[in-house]
Amino acid sequence: MDTAVKPSAATAAAPMTHYRWTICALLFIATTINYIDRQILSLLKPILDEKMGWTGTQFGVINMFFQGAYGIGLLWFGWFVDKSGVKKGYAVSMIGWSLAAMVHALIVLIPAGASIMLWGTTWGYTALAVAAFSLCRVLLGLSEGGNFPSAIKGTAQWFPKRERAFATSIFNAGTNAGAIVAPAIVPPIAFALGWEWTFIIAGVIGFLWLFLWMPMYDVPDKHPKCNAAELAHIHSDAADGAGRVPWLSLLKYRQAWSFIFAKFLTDPVWWFFLIWLPDYFKKTRHLDIRTSWVHLVTIYAIVTVLSIIGGWVTGHLAKKGWTVTRARKTGMFVFALCVLPILWVSTAGDWGAVLLIGLAGSAHQAWSANLYTTVSDMFPKRAVASVIGLGGMAGSMGGMLFPILTGMLLDYFEKVKGDITAGYSILFGICACAYLVAFVVNHMLAPRYEPVKMKEVKA
Repeated sequence: MDTAVKPSAATAAAPMTHYRWTICALLFIATTINYIDRQILSLLKPILDEKMGWTGTQFGVINMFFQGAYGIGLLWFGWFVDKSGVKKGYAVSMIGWSLAAMVHALIVLIPAGASIMLWGTTWGYTALAVAAFSLCRVLLGLSEGGNFPSAIKGTAQWFPKRERAFATSIFNAGTNAGAIVAPAIVPPIAFALGWEWTFIIAGVIGFLWLFLWMPMYDVPDKHPKCNAAELAHIHSDAADGAGRVPWLSLLKYRQAWSFIFAKFLTDPVWWFFLIWLPDYFKKTRHLDIRTSWVHLVTIYAIVTVLSIIGGWVTGHLAKKGWTVTRARKTGMFVFALCVLPILWVSTAGDWGAVLLIGLAGSAHQAWSANLYTTVSDMFPKRAVASVIGLGGMAGSMGGMLFPILTGMLLDYFEKVKGDITAGYSILFGICACAYLVAFVVNHMLAPRYEPVKMKEVKA
């Protein structure tokens, strides 16, 4: 009996491994690639405006197609990741969006001045370009939908609840890192090699990530680099339960709707920043992409640092003895307030605008990291990706509507009123108020972030 017990004791006494943070790093890199790929088009807009001749409304339509496809992709990948696992789900998503990014480059083959007769209507070069970009964005959106369901579920599998908000804020900082890297490298590549090469190179980077992901990821219980001490730490929360969760059955839980509505109201704000900021600096402050990239990089550098701190704060409060509900809600309310100063962005100088947008972007990302974490606070791990998919689709629906509103509003104020700055002021005002409204709705639907009791269903 002594010899049988000693190996267990030795294993239990071994120092805890920390491989979960390596997993977090992989998720961070993938999210960075994801956001580089999706931001390329907005950074190329000042260049493509002249080549394609599209209007703000047409550019909004292109982004609407992306958002619609992204919502469908989130919904499908939420189901697929829960069914097939994080490793396979993330790999399929990465392969899909890397190929889709590279397909954008084929649009350069459309000859200038080209036109075709289709359905009794002549489609000129601009119409063909808008249609081609819309199709490419649909392919990109469908496949990019796998990023967050995979990353959030992976975080839920590898981290106990008290560490999830911080881990989520770290991998979610990849959205900021992508937004920092993209303005720094996309314009120089576009000017040196041609805009199509930015998409090709982005696709190649995605395939390189797969060489890290496939050998390095597995669930904690099967991973050789996760020892017993770390495994016990990961599973220190209450038991997760067994079985699967019917996808549509999640809609009967008001806790799911708390996440869905909050995503619908706040995701469009982040998309607005990603898509329209290069245009904002050019049209209202006369800074083209050769100059404004410094401002964009600074904005997302601010966002990266402050958003990670925001994710850390709520976890720190929980470790200090605050309940998960009190810690999360306090943090999210403060983050909602931090977006309000963006109301004054139009009256600030160039660098003042950078600071105000950086603060608002930081608040969004800290809000988002904690909002994502509320799903794993309330739902068992087997349902997390599906709930994330539902909320992500709702966010994309809001993201579909907002670019169209943005494009139409800016076209009106630029061409009719001759004051595009006033149009942007209205849009920033909408952004400023969105989070407080979302906080109230979220609180009404989920007064406490407590585990939901769900029926067990055999697979």
